[in-house]
Amino acid sequence: MDDNKINQNSGFACPLPLTEYKNILLAHGGGGKLTHQLINEVFLSQFKNDLLSQLHDGAVFGIGNERCAFSTDSYVINPIFFPGGDIGSLAVNGTVNDLAMCGAKPLYLSNSFIIEEGLPVEDLWRVVLSMKNAADAAGVQLVTGDTKVVDRGKGDKLFINTSGIGIIPEGVQINPKQAKPGDRIILSGSIAEHGIAIMSVREGLEFETQIQSDCAPLNGLVDAMLAANKEIHVLRDPTRGGVASVLNEIAESAGVGISISEHLIPVSEQVRGACEILGFDPLYVANEGKLIAIVSADAAASVLEVMHNHPLGKKALIIGEVVADFKGMVVMKTRIGGRRVVDMLSGEQLPRIC
Repeated sequence: MDDNKINQNSGFACPLPLTEYKNILLAHGGGGKLTHQLINEVFLSQFKNDLLSQLHDGAVFGIGNERCAFSTDSYVINPIFFPGGDIGSLAVNGTVNDLAMCGAKPLYLSNSFIIEEGLPVEDLWRVVLSMKNAADAAGVQLVTGDTKVVDRGKGDKLFINTSGIGIIPEGVQINPKQAKPGDRIILSGSIAEHGIAIMSVREGLEFETQIQSDCAPLNGLVDAMLAANKEIHVLRDPTRGGVASVLNEIAESAGVGISISEHLIPVSEQVRGACEILGFDPLYVANEGKLIAIVSADAAASVLEVMHNHPLGKKALIIGEVVADFKGMVVMKTRIGGRRVVDMLSGEQLPRIC
């Protein structure tokens, strides 16, 4: 029977091109093309609704007189401790940031722990203390959760799922579809630090100074930006798939083109050197404490000013603009004066990165 025909025994049809991918690959979780194929052709095909179809960092909906944002994520990083953070702080900050990218003030989190038999209790305690400190720093509370233990060899130490809910202030309207020609694209700081920090530990790489993950809660920075000017159309944190994949998602969602300049994209010398050694493009490497803001041209100066006054936005700068040309694409002006298309990540650069 043809792979794409209905399985008569189960009554279901698989929408994926099974002759090409009969099994899930690591790249399906990498935040690039295969991730989007999996989401669009499997999950959205069955669960599509008005809220899910927003394809935002969280669902935005009303409850009574309030607008809420709701987000969930799972953290499966290896190793669970890394320079600049651990799976606990990552689980809190990652969900706080997803809510902040919706323009929401994060309030409450849930956490579910999948623990592998044999994990040292001391390691679990370190993770829990880290989560407590991260929650306090972000101003959120962990209010419910769950714990499961799986057989040795079935869980790779520890997996954490975190869900969160927050309230969106009046007048804030942030959505990937709102990017408009003429808008400026702001990046909050140097990129690729998280991914390279993980890889340096995983591969035992040594540099003159240790590369630290940028893992941090972004809700305070977002609050300051919105207080300065509400003409912020899009907010995204470039985690899996990096800056390149996020900009492609925005271009596709809004039906616009995005033009960026290579010489404006901040990458530290150590991270750039590590990427050259490892053969990575920093544009595709994960971040956990950076954001991309797409704002009206008139709002760009005031937003940048408040970002520069915040610890997490001191190096923020405009890296490009939204254009009417080449809709659905990202094009970069190179250092030598040419142009190249910056496509979405097509494979898996760094497995188990977040």
